[in-house]
Amino acid sequence: MSRHIRKKLGENDKAKDAKGTLRRLWSYLSKMKIILYLVILMVFISSAAALLGPFLVGKAIDDYIVTKETSGLVGLITGLIAVYILHSLSVWFQNYWMIGVAQDTVYRLRKDLFHQLHQLSIPFFDKRKHGELMSRVTNDIDNVSATLNSSFIQIISSVLTLVGTVSIMLWLSPLLTLITLTIVPLMVFGMKWITKRTGRLFKQYQHNIGELNGYIEETISGHSIIKTFSREETAIKEFGEKNQRLKTAAYWADTYSGFIPKLMNVLNNLSFAVIAGVGGVFALNGMITIGVIVIFAEYARQFTRPLNELANQYNTLLSAIAGAERVFQILDEEEEAKDEGDAVEIESVEGKVEFQHVSFSYEKGEQTLEDVSFSIRPGETVALVGPTGAGKTTITNLLSRFYELNEGRIEIDGQNIQAIKRKSLRQQMGFVLQDSFLFQGTIADNIRYGRLDASDDEVKDAAKLANAHTFIEKMPEGYDTMLRADGSGISQGQKQLLSIARAILSNPSILILDEATSSIDTITELKIQDALKRLMNGRTSVVVAHRLNTIRQADQILVLDGGRIIEQGTHDELLETKGFYHGLYHSQLKESG
Repeated sequence: MSRHIRKKLGENDKAKDAKGTLRRLWSYLSKMKIILYLVILMVFISSAAALLGPFLVGKAIDDYIVTKETSGLVGLITGLIAVYILHSLSVWFQNYWMIGVAQDTVYRLRKDLFHQLHQLSIPFFDKRKHGELMSRVTNDIDNVSATLNSSFIQIISSVLTLVGTVSIMLWLSPLLTLITLTIVPLMVFGMKWITKRTGRLFKQYQHNIGELNGYIEETISGHSIIKTFSREETAIKEFGEKNQRLKTAAYWADTYSGFIPKLMNVLNNLSFAVIAGVGGVFALNGMITIGVIVIFAEYARQFTRPLNELANQYNTLLSAIAGAERVFQILDEEEEAKDEGDAVEIESVEGKVEFQHVSFSYEKGEQTLEDVSFSIRPGETVALVGPTGAGKTTITNLLSRFYELNEGRIEIDGQNIQAIKRKSLRQQMGFVLQDSFLFQGTIADNIRYGRLDASDDEVKDAAKLANAHTFIEKMPEGYDTMLRADGSGISQGQKQLLSIARAILSNPSILILDEATSSIDTITELKIQDALKRLMNGRTSVVVAHRLNTIRQADQILVLDGGRIIEQGTHDELLETKGFYHGLYHSQLKESG
């Protein structure tokens, strides 16, 4: 493989802690120690039976066939049949039990990983592609499962077979054994040369799969945007580049690992030739018998087979370790910060919100909010406006504690939100975002997600308040109509109405809205605005506004720019000052006109 290709694949991309990863895998396997010990016992029995078979064949040749004494041959053949039956049964049991161990292990591993994903903070997901995370839950764990099903047994069996084979060969003829083992250095050198290259290739292969899955998930989710901007060729080109990198890594990984069985076949044939030639000379000189030559020939094959399997399983094991390491990387990610020791739960709030000299940055040295202070009275509607990147969404993220502020203090009803348990805090809030998200399931289930113990009547009442009841009733199965993933199959406006119904059902004290009427037709927009008025009535509402004509009735408007509040007041007051808001508002009027 050329230097250019090695560089392209990431020559230094190796497992950081293979031993640590194996130890952690063992901590999962050890949960079923008893069955695992039974598997190991069956491996011992099957390995012993596999070694005993050729030995009995050699004894039959020397003691009965060469001497033409057939009296004990029937008994020996019967014993040989029993040995092979025992071997088959032990192999069946070890495979049956090991499948159970492997599936239980990956079940708990997958369960822990999924649980961990729900303990991680919003910033973690903001920095990673969803498809790449999905690859860890699916591809990487499936890789571990496949390896546990096959490799664990084969590695133990191969080691036992090697030890047993060499021991019996030394007992039968030390000299012929030493001559036979002259091929071992060639095997070791060949496998070392190959596995040194396959390790990083399998690691890179796993990485490229995750990257490709992430890109596929991203392009499928954004297929409408791709078509809108006619970027199909660009998407196909980028996919082709990522696919090529995956192909290159897979090609060289499989090519190098494919050398192993070919090398072993050559050395196996060489070993057989050595045994036949040297053994024949020894037999003619009375040093060994014909039966011993037969035993050696069979054992030589059994000797190279486990070496071949160990080499192959080593590659498979490297791939599994790479996958397991990627899983454990997620398990080791820092979870969302725990609630403070004296944090309390709140059953209800009036809705008074106060920001006191709040500063925040997503990255060091890049201030997103700087010394922001404002207060919201219970039941007030406050709109946040300003250019992209001004810090509008950041304020809502800090209020809900999706992110933690760097400086300052945020209070709800005079209480520091850091003294309130996150779950309890968020239960007082309702969210209607610009990109509404619906789960695969019935319409009723999606609305009920706002409060899982809600009755069918309460679900319908919430839908009526959200102006969603009419279109739901027209659906094929009404509230029992199944929605596909992400609510595909209904319009964006209908998605928003269902999101509003979900928020109404949760009955929040504080409402956070992120321009829920953007990209909606005029009639649906009127329905949504009417539903939002009902939802906002009597509740403290924080509205992230992009279209300023939708916030004229807000109790106060905060104008942000560069992470600071530069203007503050009602719609009319801000227009009178003829400042930043005045210019922003009239520029939108011109654009819409």
